[in-house]
Amino acid sequence: MAEIVRIYPENPNPREIARVVEVLDRGGVIVYPTDTVYSFGCDISKPKAIERVARLKGLKPEKAEFALVFPDLSILSSYTKSVDTPTYKILNRCLPGPYTFILKAGSSIPKIFQKKKKTVGIRIPDNSIPREIVKELGRPIIASSVHDEDEIIDYTTDPELIAEKFDKQVDLVVDGGMGDLFASTVVDLTEGYPEIIREGKGSLDLL
Repeated sequence: MAEIVRIYPENPNPREIARVVEVLDRGGVIVYPTDTVYSFGCDISKPKAIERVARLKGLKPEKAEFALVFPDLSILSSYTKSVDTPTYKILNRCLPGPYTFILKAGSSIPKIFQKKKKTVGIRIPDNSIPREIVKELGRPIIASSVHDEDEIIDYTTDPELIAEKFDKQVDLVVDGGMGDLFASTVVDLTEGYPEIIREGKGSLDLL
């Protein structure tokens, strides 16, 4: 049965953050809020947990293209190839925010993420909950949106309904309040200029 942990984004309780990190550290799968929709997540150093998330999404792990959540830009260079000044300025201007940026992957990315394209999606949400979780864990976690089976609504916004639906499939649900209905804007920066892959919540004006 999935544990539910209530955390307030305005002032995340360190004890509750530590509880979430404990679950991640032992290879658990969580659902957590972002500045857009709720996401499945796990520690990127736990292959079996990544496989579990892939199964939840109906994907093969080697085919899945999960984004990674970072606390800030300071550890970006550990997981991506060096970015040029114009690219960094875009990242610095837009993050934290509702964007997923695709960059060239560095050598520290686990093998399961090293696709032929050698790219990685990165997220720094404008929500203190996932940023504090990652900061405490010391490693990025994956981000993969929790979709709804409803024909009209794409995403489940109520954490209690998420916990009920995935009760036996995830280990913990972070209740951070109601989620958004819109996913992040996805931007490819691998060629040195912004290419919009998906228009979402993030404004295109900042790009």
